[in-house]
Amino acid sequence: MFLRGVIAAAACAAILQGCTTPGASRDGASAQEIAAAAYRHPGPPRLTLFTMVNNRSGSGAHTSLMINGSQRVIFDPAGSLRLRSIPERHDVLYGVTPVVADFYARAHARETYHVVIQEIEVSAAVAERALKLAQANGPVAQAQCAVSTAGLLKQLPGFEAIDPTWFPTKLADQFGALPGVTTERLYENDDDDKRLAVREFERRRQAE
Repeated sequence: MFLRGVIAAAACAAILQGCTTPGASRDGASAQEIAAAAYRHPGPPRLTLFTMVNNRSGSGAHTSLMINGSQRVIFDPAGSLRLRSIPERHDVLYGVTPVVADFYARAHARETYHVVIQEIEVSAAVAERALKLAQANGPVAQAQCAVSTAGLLKQLPGFEAIDPTWFPTKLADQFGALPGVTTERLYENDDDDKRLAVREFERRRQAE
């Protein structure tokens, strides 16, 4: 049984190559930087599950969760999209304005991957609970994006039916089965190298 578990974990790590943070800081932004960037979106309390899917194989590459509570953040466990202009601490991105949210989704949608975007409106209390859980979670180990997101969701009222899974597409299937969830898919033809999109985004932010 132990050997079987090791093999399964190794297989997950190979599949979920998108859930990696090469060279990422394990501490991240300071409390002052986070407070200065805090953005409260005027829309209703909402959870948005992002699932990055390989266009050739259909396998999931990454999972993340945007939370609109007292402020809007993205819980991006073991994510690789890090920008100087967007404060990040322990896999939580802060200052998620409409421009940042749009860039985040589009940077992941490229010629090799598309993004499944699933949204559900929740109570203010549930959104705030999700925000606090994301902030308290700490840095996520590589290849554990889906299982850490599933674990967070399962602690929320109304999401108890979410089962632990290492696979982003299986989590997306579970999330999509919840009442009230809307789903869309974002396809784009950008270059596979996300660093190009990041550099262009940073250039535009500096020019503002």
